[in-house]
Amino acid sequence: MRGARSGLRSVLAKYNIPASYLKEVTTRQGHQDAQRLLDSLDWGQVLAGLADTDRDRLLVGLIGVLAGKAKEWLERQSLKLELDRRQGPASWISVILDGAQSRSSGIVEQHLVGAKLQTRFPNIEVANHPAHAGDRQTAREGDFAISNTIYHVTAVPSRDVLEKCAANISAGKHPVLLVPGEKQSEAKAIAKYQGIHESLTVLSIEDFVAMNVIELADTEGKGFFAVLQEIIALYNKRLAQVETDLSLQIEVR
Repeated sequence: MRGARSGLRSVLAKYNIPASYLKEVTTRQGHQDAQRLLDSLDWGQVLAGLADTDRDRLLVGLIGVLAGKAKEWLERQSLKLELDRRQGPASWISVILDGAQSRSSGIVEQHLVGAKLQTRFPNIEVANHPAHAGDRQTAREGDFAISNTIYHVTAVPSRDVLEKCAANISAGKHPVLLVPGEKQSEAKAIAKYQGIHESLTVLSIEDFVAMNVIELADTEGKGFFAVLQEIIALYNKRLAQVETDLSLQIEVR
């Protein structure tokens, strides 16, 4: 994949697409997308009978469409969300997750938790990885490791992430699985089915982040919304460091 990426950089440059676009390419997803493209072209058979000039013209047109889609994707606007100040922090986090749901794919969830942890542990280096790095095989125990606790963040609980939690338990670590509130019961059911529910902590992302907002507000004598804005600012900074899709940056009003 590394060799393919280096070649793609020069190809993308020809169409004024920044190389940073490749941050979103993963081994697993790249293979699936390429497979669908080749299948739709019948592995080149639909082009084989064309004259060279006609084939070149068609391919240039198709490349133009793909380049346009890439540029359109890169130019998407950030998430602008209106929060009701009469509601509590957990409700605000729920609004953020709901607003990002159609395009997040777990990215917002992971970096929101990362910002929360960095705020809570300012003297500890909190890892910051691209969310889609989880698509590739890595030696990481989870998304974040703080002392003996391993945090896993997912928008959709699955057997795969619960197996990682089981591996943490076997290694003497304590896994914490963070999911949207509406998925909490599902995550607990999978954990119980796999027999690890008594050794695993399953929390909603809404409650996990909201408690940080409340505790910091009380400690620093600030309003809840002011603290939330600080966490969101840190979220935006962390996301910009490792992700390409800056439309996932958040503005709250």
